[in-house]
Amino acid sequence: MGYQEVQSVPEADRLERALGAFLRQQLSAPVVTMRGFLDIILEDTRRLGLDGAIPDLERMRDACTDLAALVGRVIDQPDAIRKPEESFETFQSRLRHDLRTPLNAIKGYCEMLIEDMRDAGQTQLLPDLDKVREAADQLLLQIDAMVEPSPRSDEQEKPVEIVAGLLRAIAPVDVRQHEHGRELTSRILVVDDIATNRDLLDRRLTREGHQVVAVDNGAGALDLLLVENFDLILLDLMMPGMSGFEVLCRLKSSSRMRHIPVIMISALDELDTAVRCIEAGAEDYLPKPFNPILLRAKINASLEKKWLRDREQKHFEELRTEKLRSESLLLNILPQNIVARMRAGEAVIADRFDHATILFSDLVGFTVLASSFAPDRILELLSSVFESFDRAVQEQGLEKIKTIGDAYMVAGGLPEPLPDHTRRVAALAIEMLDIMQRMRARLDVDLKVRIGIHVGPVVAGVIGTHKFIYDVWGDTVNTASRMESFGAPGRIHVSAETYGVLRHDFEFEPRGRLEIKGKGAMETYFLVGRAR
Repeated sequence: MGYQEVQSVPEADRLERALGAFLRQQLSAPVVTMRGFLDIILEDTRRLGLDGAIPDLERMRDACTDLAALVGRVIDQPDAIRKPEESFETFQSRLRHDLRTPLNAIKGYCEMLIEDMRDAGQTQLLPDLDKVREAADQLLLQIDAMVEPSPRSDEQEKPVEIVAGLLRAIAPVDVRQHEHGRELTSRILVVDDIATNRDLLDRRLTREGHQVVAVDNGAGALDLLLVENFDLILLDLMMPGMSGFEVLCRLKSSSRMRHIPVIMISALDELDTAVRCIEAGAEDYLPKPFNPILLRAKINASLEKKWLRDREQKHFEELRTEKLRSESLLLNILPQNIVARMRAGEAVIADRFDHATILFSDLVGFTVLASSFAPDRILELLSSVFESFDRAVQEQGLEKIKTIGDAYMVAGGLPEPLPDHTRRVAALAIEMLDIMQRMRARLDVDLKVRIGIHVGPVVAGVIGTHKFIYDVWGDTVNTASRMESFGAPGRIHVSAETYGVLRHDFEFEPRGRLEIKGKGAMETYFLVGRAR
């Protein structure tokens, strides 16, 4: 289906329509406020059993209906209500009289009810009746200003300036681009420059259980949103200073505030405007005067969507936190690059390394201590030692393989090649001796470490599918274990292969040929320290 031919609306006609909407908003707002509060007062009157006030309240509501219809005709069809023979001055005078007639009836009944209820001590409805009277007074001023305009100060924006500025911000829509329950309570921000609109929305929304905060301009709303949290914003479109459309654009460009749903409310009943607001990020658009049932439905729908998004975001954050926690636990068990390979889908991880360095250490005298100390004391001691070893291993860039009881195993040169891994393991061994010396002085225990080191080829990989570990196998591992078990407390016992790699950088003490179980006679050394 092809695009329909759409004639653009002339700019002058668009401005005239927008001006009409602005005047309708200014004149209709007090009428809508009065009718809204009268509905609320009638509900409360029946609930409180004040049946004597109902006839006068119904007369006031009927007068509001007549007044709303007359205001609509004045704005939409001014020529139709002016008699052909009337001069403009006569028309102005009659118009003022016609508008004031129902308005004076509303004021008169309202003042009588206020006086009667005050005399009878029935104060529950007085605040809302005062709101009706204030709205009537405001409309009288609006009528006088329309019929006999008063001079405006230079600082005060004229309606044409407000509307023209808004239309400049909202470009017409290219139609071809667009061919293709239950009540929820929340904290709502109402932004409207007309006090009666704010009062009515505040009253209605508060009655429905919402917390309402109202401000009269866009800049104030943005300032408030920087320090307070809201679930929903009801935003008037046509306001002096910063228009509602500009406020909307600023909200949606802010990473902190863009998630707050915004319902635009305006007397500018124009498709272009509604579409532009939705495109800019508004959740919905509601023309004035709004239907309270429709308003409630739109608010509830927006809150439902927001709270669904909030729950999704909370669930996502919980999943992300759990993922980070599980990843942290996994990295405590497996090397980082092994974890990455498992996530990439490798089912079997086993690698051969032609040159690696293996270190075994064992705490000498720990078994005797374990039989004489309380379990919590033993656990504290072992944790202190191994935590210090862990830090030293990390500083050297080596890989802790596992602990078995009081034995501690480290590898250098895997799971990623490391050119100077043997030197790093030797430096680690020296640091481990220093750690134990400090531990003995601090904890007042007679505890030493025996260390063995050997270099050679190994195979490394992940064992098991439940409680799996990254482990190392081969003759090099067995020989390093023998270096530890045939060593001496407080000494670093190394093989001839290890000595051959380190002899230029470290000092050694020859131990001579030693009969090693399962290995036969071997030439071994004690690593004394770094070369001077």
